[in-house]
Amino acid sequence: MPKIKPEPPPEEIVVGLDVGTTKICAIVGSRNEHGKIDILGQGSAVSDGVNLGEVQNIDKTVIAIQKAVKAAEDSAQVDIGVVHVGIAGQHINSLQHRYSILRMSNTIEISREEVDDMIESMYRLPMETGSEIIHVLPQEFRVDHITGIKDPVGMSGVHLDADFHVITGKIASASMLTRCVRRAGLEVSDLILESIASAESVLHDDEREAGVALVDIGGGTTDIAIFKDNIIRHSASIPLGGNIITQDIHVGCAIMSAQAERLKVQFGSALAKEVRDNEIVVVPNLQGRDPKEISTRNLASIIQSRVEEMVEHVRYAIRLSGFERQLIGGIVLTGGGSQMRHIRPLFEYMTGLDVRLGCPGEHLAAGNERVANAHYATGVGLVMLGLQDFARNGRAREGDQSLSSRVKRGSFFDNFIRRAGHWMEDQFNDKPNKRNPNKKNRSNDFNNN
Repeated sequence: MPKIKPEPPPEEIVVGLDVGTTKICAIVGSRNEHGKIDILGQGSAVSDGVNLGEVQNIDKTVIAIQKAVKAAEDSAQVDIGVVHVGIAGQHINSLQHRYSILRMSNTIEISREEVDDMIESMYRLPMETGSEIIHVLPQEFRVDHITGIKDPVGMSGVHLDADFHVITGKIASASMLTRCVRRAGLEVSDLILESIASAESVLHDDEREAGVALVDIGGGTTDIAIFKDNIIRHSASIPLGGNIITQDIHVGCAIMSAQAERLKVQFGSALAKEVRDNEIVVVPNLQGRDPKEISTRNLASIIQSRVEEMVEHVRYAIRLSGFERQLIGGIVLTGGGSQMRHIRPLFEYMTGLDVRLGCPGEHLAAGNERVANAHYATGVGLVMLGLQDFARNGRAREGDQSLSSRVKRGSFFDNFIRRAGHWMEDQFNDKPNKRNPNKKNRSNDFNNN
């Protein structure tokens, strides 16, 4: 008789919610005794209400979140109440900021509280109207004349300086996303930049140290995060993703959008020269009309043109970071768009950097192959970051043993509510609607084929 795997305590379960342009995915995970991630359940739904990473239709997004979460609950046999939510979109920006403090004595050791206070002070930086700080990421510290310090705790000195990478987003965009999650009957533990979550799940430690650019190709956007010396140095978002390639095929081949998506996935290539010239795909036409014959070489030419544009934007973002010649680890491609055939050699040819495809498999326990591909990099990364947060802070609150009742305080979410103004608070104070598991969900023709 097979051994039944013991269930982890409820406080060790974390849920990541990836609200993307093409799909919404909920992943339930915990860390096993070997330090690997066990995926307890997963649910996905077609994302009809999100465009370019931003919510455009609240009702459609809420329905999709409910459907994905319900599927994850059923497969994991748990009730989901709190989620770590990924945020992305063209509204995301980043900046560098230096902050200094003058200490009273050079004999007293620098404490963790002093460093935390510096980070918290960054969240109070004045932003342009309508923007808010999402993440404050320390890069390096200086204590008096000593530079290049990664963690100054325990050192002594009078002058303590720090460089921070500050990531900002539009209040309205984050509000729409958070409001959708709350209307779906859930609470937000934290909003996490999706490129940071993806980096957590697919990058190796030596790559972060040597210098690497993560390129996460999603449906609506391509997100970039550049690391050097194990520190995030630059982040950017490009409003080009897999959906615009589908649209190009839809227009260029004069076929339906659903057919264009199937062609892209099944026969697409990012390098036209790698496709045989005489290969033809027959596509059904409208009723009463003859089927269409489409050359896979022509299909690849359409795809290659758009992917080349994406690569040019990625090259510009890398050049803008100032680390173009310091990326020993090259580029790591992830996200659903990275699964396009021959996209890796095209990136290598155009950037002159080493390129590999990144998947979250190495962090997952055996038996979790269904989420070990690049499509789930962000969702798995959200779970990993949630578990790290729980390890640091989750046991600090005595008597609170249920993750579904815990919401992290002092996070961007709390600052967001406190500082957005009364007009925004009215939206957050909406009571979450109770999910109706029996409500009929809309199906997607492509998924049903």
